[in-house]
Amino acid sequence: MGYYDEQYPKEPKKRKRKSWLVPVLLGIIIGILLVVVALPAVENSRLFNGNDTATESENPINRDNGERVTNVKVNISSQITDVVSQVSPAVVGVTNFQNQANFWEPNNKPSEAATGSGVIYKQTGQYAYVVTNYHVIEGADKIGVVLNDDTDLDAKLLGGDLFSDLAVLRVSSKPIKKVIELGKSANVKVGEPVIAIGNPLGLQFAGSVTQGIISGKLRTVPQDFNKDGRPDWQAEVIQTDAAINPGNSGGALINMEGQLIGINSMKINEAAVEGIGFSIPIDTAKPVMDQLEKKGKVIRPYLGLELYSLDDVPRDELHNTLKLPRDVEKGVYVWSVESFSPADNAGIKRLDVITALDDKPITDMIELRRILFQEKKVGDKVKVTFYRNGKKKETTVTLGEQK
Repeated sequence: MGYYDEQYPKEPKKRKRKSWLVPVLLGIIIGILLVVVALPAVENSRLFNGNDTATESENPINRDNGERVTNVKVNISSQITDVVSQVSPAVVGVTNFQNQANFWEPNNKPSEAATGSGVIYKQTGQYAYVVTNYHVIEGADKIGVVLNDDTDLDAKLLGGDLFSDLAVLRVSSKPIKKVIELGKSANVKVGEPVIAIGNPLGLQFAGSVTQGIISGKLRTVPQDFNKDGRPDWQAEVIQTDAAINPGNSGGALINMEGQLIGINSMKINEAAVEGIGFSIPIDTAKPVMDQLEKKGKVIRPYLGLELYSLDDVPRDELHNTLKLPRDVEKGVYVWSVESFSPADNAGIKRLDVITALDDKPITDMIELRRILFQEKKVGDKVKVTFYRNGKKKETTVTLGEQK
């Protein structure tokens, strides 16, 4: 028994020292290793971010499920945002006010009849000039212009043109901060990105921006002004899929250089059609704008003919009705002749087919208008080549002035 009592306290004491010392030593060693390995990695991370200390937004966030999420800073600036920022001050709202006086309120003030958009294209001295659509201001007793900073201005109508659907307004230049740069619509390419800016559905959506591409060049859209079911004009337009809605009329179609390439004018409003908008090419609009600004109207050479392209005629009718030779497939045919007009005086008759003006081939209505309106002026004598009953003829027309 004496031997047992002597040895018992010593053995438990040795085992107790062994149970806490070894884990402590192992913990110290592991801690040192973690500090040595992890510290350089942390420093490298800070150097890579360019910051000595991390901000709260840069620190990892632990969600309740343990997933680590890091906030990411994104630069949302782009060429589109830059162009929009640059151009938007030149796009304005246009309001058509009309008198609504009646028997009970003979002195009633003009009320808002229509709204649209416009573009500031010129600034000289005390005046700035705005182009918009004719149908936006048609019938107005008073016209107002609203700048993109909500400044209201009274506008004077210098002139409007039904056929081109363009009008020019004049406002005070004092509050004007931006005039748009004019581009060249002849240089646009199908598939080229474009931006439309305007006020769809009224001024509550002023400065709305849509993006799209050029869907087609030199499109023609028939326009029936007197609502008799027959087109009175073929508007030459740029087709785009950028959204153009009521209120966008008169707004800007912009290329990626921030240049004005078209005046937004029409949209096909059919349930089965989407993404088809139209814009008046700036190359077509600019001469009209100049005349409206200086003369108040567009002075056009006048033939006195109602004409249509041969492309609209069934193939068999070219030979059976118009009696054209087999090799004549392009031109315009005469549907009617106005009495005592320049064409009537020159002997042109119904169903004659015009194929050239001054020996320049006429392929369709667009080409005829281009030559007549861009290369000729009132009083010019023009040689007209045409076919009548299959025979080629020529006559000279002295161009009059369109009333």
